[in-house]
Amino acid sequence: MKLNKFKMLAVSLACLYSSLPALASEMEPQGLNNRVEWTARQQWQAPANSIDFTHSLDLKLAYFLTADAKVYVYTSTGKQLGFIPVPEGVDKIDIAPQGEVLFLLDSKTNTFHSVAIDFVVDINTAGSPAKGEHEAPVTIVVFTDFECPYCSKLAPLLDQVYDANRKNVKIVFKNLPLNFHQNAEPAARAGLAASKQGKFWEYHDILFANQPQLGKDFYLKTAKDLGLDLEKFKKDMNSSPVQSKIKKDIYDAQLAGVTGTPTVFINGRKLKQRSLQGFQQMIDFELQKTALQDTRKK
Repeated sequence: MKLNKFKMLAVSLACLYSSLPALASEMEPQGLNNRVEWTARQQWQAPANSIDFTHSLDLKLAYFLTADAKVYVYTSTGKQLGFIPVPEGVDKIDIAPQGEVLFLLDSKTNTFHSVAIDFVVDINTAGSPAKGEHEAPVTIVVFTDFECPYCSKLAPLLDQVYDANRKNVKIVFKNLPLNFHQNAEPAARAGLAASKQGKFWEYHDILFANQPQLGKDFYLKTAKDLGLDLEKFKKDMNSSPVQSKIKKDIYDAQLAGVTGTPTVFINGRKLKQRSLQGFQQMIDFELQKTALQDTRKK
């Protein structure tokens, strides 16, 4: 039987489309059904062969269990962060409220697993005040607020950590002035102005030790006591570069998922236990990783 050219074209197109993967149907942008109103937010492609799904309480991370025994982790915008290999047979997953533990279940054998999860984030530290060896194997990044009482308590602990690890640790300061602290932003600008004259850490220590006195007169008095050029200090404190640096720190905090102060990252991993022991355990772990990497290179 012969086909005319139109029938041949139709058959060819049918064969072509049947060989393509099914396209995801588009969600209607919004709607109302009885007493349920909805608005579509976003759509992106999940991993193939997904068999279960969960998400973090803050909706920033999504976890997909796939048929090849992996849990893929995505951001809420669809960026894949990596995957966790899981035992064969796992068919259900869930996550702890803070996202720190992944729960796995093989419902056929009733086998349960829990897996601790941590994330490494990249934080831009360019231009931020820092102390320690530039090439130190461990970088501690601190997001802090000069008016935050918890931050003032952390400052002496950081000194202890630094003194115990001078050869291996670099500490980087990032400003995160909270909106409800009226002195936090001016104090942050004063600290960066002092940094431009090489006196950041001395200024930093005085501000934290005298939180009740924070204010314009105190910033100038402290600058004078430290022997700073007052005219340059006042100019720098109100300059666009200093204000832009604070805005950049706030933006970097948002990218890193920081929601309060103080927040500490050690080589990009969030510190969960703010104690000397908690710091040291994470520092030692990072040093062990560095030593192992160096051994492998040899």
